[in-house]
Amino acid sequence: EISRRSLIGSTALLGILTLPGCATGIGGLSLLDAIRRLLTISSQRAFARLMAPNGFYDSQIAQIDLPPELGGAGASNTIIRALGSALVRDRLHKQINRAAEVGAERAAPVVMDAIRGVEIADALGIIRGGPTAATDLLENAMGDALFSAMIPGVGEGLRMFDNQIVTEALRLATGINLTGLTDDISRKGSRAIYRAIGTEEAAIRANPSSANDPLVMSVLGVL
Repeated sequence: EISRRSLIGSTALLGILTLPGCATGIGGLSLLDAIRRLLTISSQRAFARLMAPNGFYDSQIAQIDLPPELGGAGASNTIIRALGSALVRDRLHKQINRAAEVGAERAAPVVMDAIRGVEIADALGIIRGGPTAATDLLENAMGDALFSAMIPGVGEGLRMFDNQIVTEALRLATGINLTGLTDDISRKGSRAIYRAIGTEEAAIRANPSSANDPLVMSVLGVL
């Protein structure tokens, strides 16, 4: 009897979910709210990881590379020799990733506000979409807002921790200054944040119970 009731309930919910533009499921379950909850949980987990010490630097999906002007991929032999040893470049690499942590901390509230206000024209399409469908929606909705929100924090971060290495590297480099470096880190950092959110979303979709959220578990669990 229990299995029969579960089957009937699941079938009924699936029937409602197939209605064009459907935003509300059985028992008042809101697909819009489920998407916002999915994004909120995914974002909270992503930011928690990235804002931890060396969160960007230690991440395979979020680590920020040095720009070519400061010894990154495509750098000239001249700047590599000017910066000196690999140890010096590693110090610089860690510092720009630490700056991204501060940028992420400042930008987190902006992302949360965007999630609360995001417009979802096709809730069913997002629910039934790919592993990062909700994150892709958020990224498209925010445009350059995350990048812009990170800039002040990244600038602050570059002056913290091991800022001496940044000052020295910029003195030796050509074609980049503090403003250019701040923009580079913020642009790369914003893309890294979306990748991190998308990774968390995909994990929840693969295992809805991991969300520990009844609404998300109910909606994603059926599908």
